[in-house]
Amino acid sequence: MTATSNDPYASEAETSQGKVYTVTGQDWDSVVSGIAEDHDDKVVVNMGPQHPSTHGVLRLILELEGETVTEARCGIGYLHTGIEKNMEYRSWTQGVTFCTRMDYLSPFYNEATYVLGVERLLDIEDEIPEKAQVMRVLLMELNRISSHLVCIATGGMEIGALTVMTIGFRERELVLDLFELITGLRMNHAFIRPGGVAQDMPAGALDEIRDFVALMKKRLPEYADLCNANPIFKARLENVGHLDLAGCLALGLTGPPLRATGFGWDLRKSQPYCGYEDYDFEVQTWDTADAYGRFRVRLNEMWESLKIVEQCVERLAGLEGAPVMVADKKIAWPSQLAIGSDGMGNSLDHIKHIMGESMEGLIHHFKLVTEGFRVPAGQAYVPIESPRGELGAHVVSDGGTRPFRAHFRDPSFTNLQATSVMSEGGQVADVIVAIASIDPVMGGVDR
Repeated sequence: MTATSNDPYASEAETSQGKVYTVTGQDWDSVVSGIAEDHDDKVVVNMGPQHPSTHGVLRLILELEGETVTEARCGIGYLHTGIEKNMEYRSWTQGVTFCTRMDYLSPFYNEATYVLGVERLLDIEDEIPEKAQVMRVLLMELNRISSHLVCIATGGMEIGALTVMTIGFRERELVLDLFELITGLRMNHAFIRPGGVAQDMPAGALDEIRDFVALMKKRLPEYADLCNANPIFKARLENVGHLDLAGCLALGLTGPPLRATGFGWDLRKSQPYCGYEDYDFEVQTWDTADAYGRFRVRLNEMWESLKIVEQCVERLAGLEGAPVMVADKKIAWPSQLAIGSDGMGNSLDHIKHIMGESMEGLIHHFKLVTEGFRVPAGQAYVPIESPRGELGAHVVSDGGTRPFRAHFRDPSFTNLQATSVMSEGGQVADVIVAIASIDPVMGGVDR
């Protein structure tokens, strides 16, 4: 326990003085007993990367003086997947399959920002069918609800509010059931694709969504009853992880941490995309700039997302049979998931038509399917408002069938900078609350 550390993130040279203590679950008295022998008031503790309260494989290096945090640093990179580099070796459509796995709690947002960038390079933004745009908004707002539910559920669990955790995941399952109904998968959908979406809404989906909205209107007040005025819950969150507007702007924080300072910055309103300017909803803010304010912002945002989902359902009801992919077959064929009468693959009639047209047509079709379409040279960045803040994909093309570069501005990575500012000077127990209020997802941080 008291051996000196060779860890590059917390070596003796990087800490103030003395030895590094790696706490592995023993009683706190046994940890601090070693300090008294050295007459040293400070101890450096590693929290994570395998810790139930770090929201994934995040490592925190905490310098403590008693129970007070004097320094807090983040050690990241334990979940690095190489997604951005891998995308350079796949077609533009296949890139969606990679990026959807980054922030695994909001996969539709990863797909959407990448696809919007590709569509801007293709100069087809005005050609995307209305139904595809409405389906994108529908899926993203359902995803916002499921992501906020996980944030509130896990944050509640970490401070002992187990009922919040159980009902949070209960509701999230309902959203994932809708995702499975519409896309065939609960996570990692690769459903939003260049030109539109992979396929149309299945039969009965709108009725299922209506039932879900009606149920959520009954369930969401339970969170308010359990938490909003709960003196124990408020005591753990109020004035904890404080970061005001100036601090958020200096560090580039976006999303609920920024809106909890009272500043109503939301890209759905300030820089609309996917037709968000046509929906009626309000940007939710709070004025406490602490963990409690961030919780209230997320709770209120779920109500606004339900309003948007209802509007999407009504619009989709009037778009029965409308296309969900651009008319240009060069883009549509690799992106669209068409299913034949046997439930497998693409329509046999269409394949027969391709095969019998001409040898040149068959070769062209083969190259289109295997290599994908070409995207004009250039670069684009289209930011969107994910559950955690501004998420953007900087997409670069050299004119080929694969991305030259795809780099993501993930809000979890940027917002994680606030860990030290929120934690230093507070209690070690409040580090958990501060991290939970940022709601980082390490899949998006490390990529």
